[in-house]
Amino acid sequence: MPAEPSPFLILASASPRRRALLAPTGLAFEVRPADIAETFEPGEAPHSVVERLAEAKARAVAEAAPHAVVLGSDTIVVLDNDILGKPRDAEHAVSMLRRLVGRVHRVLTGVALVSLSTEQVHVLSVESRVTMRAAEEDELRRYVATGEPLDKAGAYAFQGEGRKFVEHVEGSTTNVIGLPLDETCALLRQLGFDPHLPDSSDA
Repeated sequence: MPAEPSPFLILASASPRRRALLAPTGLAFEVRPADIAETFEPGEAPHSVVERLAEAKARAVAEAAPHAVVLGSDTIVVLDNDILGKPRDAEHAVSMLRRLVGRVHRVLTGVALVSLSTEQVHVLSVESRVTMRAAEEDELRRYVATGEPLDKAGAYAFQGEGRKFVEHVEGSTTNVIGLPLDETCALLRQLGFDPHLPDSSDA
């Protein structure tokens, strides 16, 4: 009797960071970015925001690929109960960083797996706490001038030059980059995948 075919995985994200995090698991996947508006509802809790957007991204791609399992994800930064998404421009990025440095903020990522053919939907969110050191205005502006922060939630890239501002991460470090790998792999196993976690994914 022929073996069951392996499930077909699609990553519904244009993020090179998520693609790089998922690649070492050994899973074959396609990248098909979702085209949805990343809007926040008034009074919506941060965990609800990232879970709703992650599922919306996965469903949008799954509609065109109903026989695939689609992985959607969304990451936000939260400070003083304010949700910080991606900066509008360089000045907005400087303003965000000015608020973040010298303080502790939360990074939340929603992860959703959608399989329309089997009618399975799995959604979760993961939170990490990030402590940033103090920094002077000119250092923030030099960092923003590199262009790195302009497409990042919270206006910094933990996996890039932005790491120099981070003193400590409590919780998943891959979550801060954009995809909590341990939790994502656990969800994938529920849908028949066999990911292999790299060593110390959240060390």
